[in-house]
Parts: sequence; C-alpha cells; structure tokens
Amino acid sequence: QVQLVESGGGLVQAGGSLRLSCAASGRTFSSYAMGWFRQAPGKEREFVAAISWSGGIYYADSVKGRFTISRNAKNTVYLQMNSLKSEDTAVYYCAAGGTVATYKGNEYDYWGQGTQVTVST
Repeated sequence: QVQLVESGGGLVQAGGSLRLSCAASGRTFSSYAMGWFRQAPGKEREFVAAISWSGGIYYADSVKGRFTISRNAKNTVYLQMNSLKSEDTAVYYCAAGGTVATYKGNEYDYWGQGTQVTVST
C-alpha cells in the first residue's frame, strides 16, 4: 500500500524556521515528481513547491526565496521553511505523481494526511 507520511510541523514564531519531511513507502518514488501543498482554514488548497524526478524545481511566488524543496534517494522529500510568516499557517500536504514538477494538484496521484504548521506573531 502506498503511503506518504508528513512530519515536522508545529508552532513557530514569525521569522522562525521549520523543516517538513515526507516519507514515501509502498513503491519506489524516485521516478515521480513530488510536491508540497497547503490549506489554510476557510481557504482552498494551494501549491507551495514541487520537485521532479530529475531535480527540476518549481515554487509558488509566495514562498520563493524563503522555502526550499529537496529530495533524497530514499523516497523522502523535504521542505525547509525559513522566515515564516503568519500567512504560512496551514496544513501542509505532501503529494507524489507524474514526472514534472507542477502546481496542478490533479497531476498528483498520492497524498499524505498533512501536518499542521502554525506561525504565531
């Protein structure tokens, strides 16, 4: 069974940092694109960052320069989040699917359960 499990969320003050991890199991994800999305209360899910199997990277404008996505060879993708703002507060979801780093959620086949990130001011 395919599983994506996020970890690393929590409460942090504005200006602080967090590192999210997403561990994939059940199959080899090295040939898949992996992405991070987030959903704040009362808002639609939005794209954050994605990385293709070949290392191509794509960021949402709202996080460019503050967040860094990376992946290792063992089915884990990371999201380093620096200079956090209150508007970054959301549940963050990991996704996997396809081969191209894309902002389109419907291009991803697998989703994790999410991890809460709360940024206090």
